[in-house]
Amino acid sequence: MADVINLKRFKKRAARAQSAAEADANRARFGRTKAERALDERRTSRADELLDQHRTTGDLT
Repeated sequence: MADVINLKRFKKRAARAQSAAEADANRARFGRTKAERALDERRTSRADELLDQHRTTGDLT
């Protein structure tokens, strides 16, 4: 005869596995450290400043 399986426990285990997989996907998509975000912001602002320095008065629109 087959082993008896507790369906509640099985469903909870499956839900936890699904949740963990979703969390891993979110970490890969959104998981950047504060330092990485700050570095990216500094690089962007520096590039904007350099671009603004090369504008002539006719370019301001």
